[in-house]
Amino acid sequence: MAIVKTLSKGQIVIPADIRKRHHIKPGTKIQIMEYGGIIHLIPPVEDPVNAACGILPSKPSLSEKLLKE
Repeated sequence: MAIVKTLSKGQIVIPADIRKRHHIKPGTKIQIMEYGGIIHLIPPVEDPVNAACGILPSKPSLSEKLLKE
């Protein structure tokens, strides 16, 4: 976990190792979202559909349950 300071205009600096890991370069747009009192910075992905593959568990299968009904 990195601790960063807020600059006078409300800016923060993302540590270099995190920028490199997520391919964040000058001019990269980043989504910012607040949920449950936590601020999330979301880096862009080249292919959002491909990035989302495998995110949901395979079991239980809703389609199998619907077919049984």
